[in-house]
Amino acid sequence: MRLEICHTTEYRYSEDAWDSHNEVNLYPTANERQHVRGFHLDVQPHATITTHPDYFGSLVHHVHVHERHRHLLIQAQSMVDTFPIVPPPPTPFEALDELRQDVIEFLVPSPRVPHGLWPTLFGVTPPEANTDLAAFLKELTAKLNQEFTYKPGATNVRTSLEQFAQSRAGVCQDFTHAMLGICRVVGIPARYVSGYLYSGGEMLGADATHAWLEALIPGQGWVGYDPTNNCLAGEKHVKIGHGRDYGDVSPVRGTFYGGGRQALEVSVHVYN
Repeated sequence: MRLEICHTTEYRYSEDAWDSHNEVNLYPTANERQHVRGFHLDVQPHATITTHPDYFGSLVHHVHVHERHRHLLIQAQSMVDTFPIVPPPPTPFEALDELRQDVIEFLVPSPRVPHGLWPTLFGVTPPEANTDLAAFLKELTAKLNQEFTYKPGATNVRTSLEQFAQSRAGVCQDFTHAMLGICRVVGIPARYVSGYLYSGGEMLGADATHAWLEALIPGQGWVGYDPTNNCLAGEKHVKIGHGRDYGDVSPVRGTFYGGGRQALEVSVHVYN
């Protein structure tokens, strides 16, 4: 599937801002599941733009606007080809035993997915040694989707997993952080994925950057699961990057001097 993405971020200030530094994490990942055909980053006013790979391998653009301004536009346009996926075959949970040491950073607590009794809090029975890992992940994806409500505005980036478990409503970040917490506690290496979603009208979370997770399945590598939509991450999912949680792959973040009051507008459009 060929997808075109236009991601626009606009900052407006009540007073002059200057010396604005922003990290822009919007360049799609190139891997066996997707091919990047093109990418263009437009910044207004004029900016100095450099790139570097982050710790997890994503290409990050560093944007520095020197001059005074009251409006900052950062627009990323991408064209990506995505390919079909094959559901993972049955795999015993115990097959993970030899792999965990190499991916320990995706098993330990992180700032937004701290240590906790997440399986108990979310009513999940931990898998046994002979449990089918692929089936467990599929069932966990369905459970979160069915028991929680997707509700924009119900949470924000500071909402804790305990608050999400109580309110039973949130956005894709919350669904993903919850599944990450459960997976890590029971011993399944799992990482947070930031990206885009082509909806066609039938999927949730396509109006902004989307979030899902990748779990490590022996013999298959990292397999994407989207609990917000109760599905595997397939052709309609475009991956930007991954990390321990949202904080590692937030789309745009930065600092500036001055500015007074600030207003932020973000729009995402994914076309086929």
